[in-house]
Amino acid sequence: MSQATQATAFVCPSLPENAFATDVLAGLGHTPKSLPSVWLYDQRGSELFEEITGLDEYYQTRTETALLGECAAAIADVVGPDAIVVEFGSGSSRKTPQLLDALVTPRAYVPVDIAGDFFDDAVATLARRCPGIPMLPVRADFTRPFHLPPQLQDTQGPRLGFFPGSTIGNFAPGQAAAFLAHVGKMLGPHRRMVVGVDACKDPAVLLPAYDDARGVTAQFDLNVLARINRELDGDLPLDAFRHEARFNAAASRIEMHLVAQRPFQANVLGHRFIFMTGESVHTENSYKYGQTEFRALANSAGWDVERVWLDARSRFAIYLLRPANGG
Repeated sequence: MSQATQATAFVCPSLPENAFATDVLAGLGHTPKSLPSVWLYDQRGSELFEEITGLDEYYQTRTETALLGECAAAIADVVGPDAIVVEFGSGSSRKTPQLLDALVTPRAYVPVDIAGDFFDDAVATLARRCPGIPMLPVRADFTRPFHLPPQLQDTQGPRLGFFPGSTIGNFAPGQAAAFLAHVGKMLGPHRRMVVGVDACKDPAVLLPAYDDARGVTAQFDLNVLARINRELDGDLPLDAFRHEARFNAAASRIEMHLVAQRPFQANVLGHRFIFMTGESVHTENSYKYGQTEFRALANSAGWDVERVWLDARSRFAIYLLRPANGG
């Protein structure tokens, strides 16, 4: 494998060029209306999410960052030297240096994301921060099957999947299990997986994290409509929607919705959609897991929980997974 510190992003051929349009037309045409959360993260959406992570209400990022600082050395001891680190939905890669610094002579870092220029800038920043580690970025929608860079085809040794940020909660449980199973096959026999998981807790703590007082999360949610207008020739009236966070106790999840405030019609790529007052576009889920529930989920996907770390208030957990039954 080349020792160059950064490569041009490998664009996964399994990512359809018209995936955004396909998902939007299907989601707005469905009852109830919905949009996959992955499309929230264009350049502006990614910038807004980074702002969200610094808000007082959004406890997840600062809690996980502190927790990762406490457990990174233990993770490195288990994984061993010369690991290839694959991060799914890498975003800003803000937490990644904590892990890379703890690992012994990591062979490569493979960030996987769909966010365009924001992704490229994040990888370039990390390459300067960790100049001795080859960077092999992959531009792909990690929620769909994709391939790792061809440079890794013949490499051996340990591989460590890294999935922080409680992003696993954006999947429905069945989808989360399918994702973890796919990741296990992709990483191969000498694999481990680090997953950040938001724990179950009082809705009084959860809801403000997804509907902050400054309205940044509302901007983040509404931005997907602006993206549709810009990229798909849409005329959705942004002022006709408001952001709403809901706690679904039966499903143990937070839901984000864009709720129509009046009846109207809108067009996207020549397709007409009718909205009624109070009708919502469901844009994101964030499932919360207790330890028993997440262990069961991991087991169903071919993983065992090797270690788990909780913060002092039991708000957030970091799980280290290993292949079930020794792989």
